Amino acid sequence: METLSERNYLNEPRGWKSWIFTLDHKRIGVMYLIAIMASFLLGGVFAMLIRMELLHFGGKHLMGAQTYNQVFTLHGAIMIFLFIIPSIPAALGNFVLPQMLGAKDVAFPRLNLASFYIYVFGALFAVYSMSTGAVDTGWTFYTPYSTTTNTSVISMTLGVLILGFSSIFTGINFIVTVHKLRLPGMTWYKMPLFVWSLYATAIIQVLATPILGITLILLMLERTFGIGIFDPAMGGDPVLYQHFFWFYSHPAVYIMILPAMGIISELIPVFSRRKIFGYKAIAFSSLAIAFVSFLVWGHHMFVSGQSQYAAMIFSFLTFLVAIPSGIKIFNWLATLYKGSISLAVPMLYSLSFLFLFTIGGLTGMFLGALATDVHLHDTYFVVAHFHYVMMGGTVMAFLGGLHYWWPKIWGRMYSEFWARISAVLVFLGFNITFFTQFILGAKGMPRRYYNYLDQYQPLHAYSTYGSWILALGFIIMAVYLIHSLVKGRRAPDNPWQSLGLEWTNSSPPPPENFTVTPKLTHGPYDYDKIVSGDSTG
Repeated sequence: METLSERNYLNEPRGWKSWIFTLDHKRIGVMYLIAIMASFLLGGVFAMLIRMELLHFGGKHLMGAQTYNQVFTLHGAIMIFLFIIPSIPAALGNFVLPQMLGAKDVAFPRLNLASFYIYVFGALFAVYSMSTGAVDTGWTFYTPYSTTTNTSVISMTLGVLILGFSSIFTGINFIVTVHKLRLPGMTWYKMPLFVWSLYATAIIQVLATPILGITLILLMLERTFGIGIFDPAMGGDPVLYQHFFWFYSHPAVYIMILPAMGIISELIPVFSRRKIFGYKAIAFSSLAIAFVSFLVWGHHMFVSGQSQYAAMIFSFLTFLVAIPSGIKIFNWLATLYKGSISLAVPMLYSLSFLFLFTIGGLTGMFLGALATDVHLHDTYFVVAHFHYVMMGGTVMAFLGGLHYWWPKIWGRMYSEFWARISAVLVFLGFNITFFTQFILGAKGMPRRYYNYLDQYQPLHAYSTYGSWILALGFIIMAVYLIHSLVKGRRAPDNPWQSLGLEWTNSSPPPPENFTVTPKLTHGPYDYDKIVSGDSTG
């Protein structure tokens, strides 16, 4: 077996204390990666339990109704707050952003480490709530039910509140790093598009997350002291809670999807050997999405009793957000056109993203239109749309980025054969699981229901069978990635012949990122100027 004998961030400094007290952004990114993958596993187990219970109609096959409510709530809360939101910025972003900018670290390394331990602290509160009655409100914690249920709402929402501080600290660090630590000569229009997407995401993290924090504090006060903010029995307004919650949570959707779009903007030029089409349009569309994301929260509340005029305005604004997203899709397709496309594993996930996210975006138009939303609201159509955007979009891009930067992170290559098998199974399993749910929703199957009419049973069964294929794909992925760490082939410094600055150092990188200060001699997408293989910066 080949060994990684040279000096790199994995072996210098040595000892377990050097890891738990590390200020190296790469090690912090790796620790985030391990933590969020553990969260993904836990959330995935709950998802499989949900699908197993829904395999047959009639209920009580695997769990009771109360347990079912707790399981789907935990699935949603874990996947949203512990996995998807931190997955790309905190794990992959932490690892590569300073390297992409030619910096030695982020602007505030100690704040970065504090952000990780705050994440762990918040996650422990969430785990604690599972052992003390869990929570059965759904991941939205809607009032007045969340103020009256006897499950562990306070400990779970306190965990989410703590996680919010971790998100804000990461956002502040990225904003200052982008402004202050760019390599001399790296102007804004020479930055990689992944950096632009993380910058736009950081703005949302810093501005929107405090709203969620205030909302959850009010919820805890309401539940503890009964002061009548949201509970109509005490003169409160439950719709006010929905306004507060979605004012954060819709921008939070873009905290999840914008970094994913940034990864796709990195992968497509590399694996099509083409200069990115419409660089500035993609960069500014990230900022446009971040801005518009603050204006569309009301489309979650079309049937909550808000005025018709408010609903019309929110519907219009919802269609508006499709424009910058469409700009990105158009530019990615234009980059692929006449490209020398390599179907390496990161590219397979990029193509999956393009196909699945487009379906997710287009089906969002049905939910943004007042006439159709009334019929589809709170049905499985919403579940399918949400998963096509979040899993078909964010998770596919995360997996693409993970496979792309895996050799850089660990200095090891994975099995391309098994990685392709896994990618195909994930794609097929995902579509069988969730496209079926579009049909279920269109036929009127309500979401979150523990039991259902027998007419829905065949479609629920297909969806469950799809989840088994999806799970098989992820099991194979876990096996070959772990195997690569032990017996994987030694990775070259730049296995993809990428022009990104992070690929000009060794794999894995040295502790200080660059042994010699890099010089910027070309842009990250200048494949029309640089001969393939000559990627030194």
